[in-house]
Amino acid sequence: ITRTEILPKLSLVNCGEDYVHLQTHFSKMIRFFLLQNRAGKTRLSKWYVAASDDKEKARLEAEIHRMVVSRSKAYTSFIEFMNYKLVYRRYAGLFFTIAVDVNDNELAYLETIHLFVELLDKYFSNVCELDIVFNFNKVYSILDEYILAGEISETSKKEILERIKDLEKREKD
Repeated sequence: ITRTEILPKLSLVNCGEDYVHLQTHFSKMIRFFLLQNRAGKTRLSKWYVAASDDKEKARLEAEIHRMVVSRSKAYTSFIEFMNYKLVYRRYAGLFFTIAVDVNDNELAYLETIHLFVELLDKYFSNVCELDIVFNFNKVYSILDEYILAGEISETSKKEILERIKDLEKREKD
């Protein structure tokens, strides 16, 4: 990975005679990450782009759940929804959904979901929904070590889990 792949693209925008403004273009950004069960209960909800209010979030989560659960397995795991794309994957009775920009690579985000499930599975030793419910703070910590501000910050399972263990040690001290 080169430095130019990590840093956002910067472009100069003319804002008058004497002023030049740097504008940042983020091309690959996760809008939100949802983890829902078959019954529609949201077990994890991480929003990287703010929704208007909590009622709007709840409405979107319910609508997304209806679409994902009712969708036939014969179709792909990608749904264009509003002004972004939903990428989802089902593991047992849980649906992991990521909302991304319409032009982003869907397969990369399927891998993102899969890596997150592997992280949970490794941390909890065969993760189940109850682990997520009763240890939600650890689940959010793992997600925060993996995805920061809507962008993937670390992809090494070993590194992420070591960071989580270091945090646990510091909490005990």
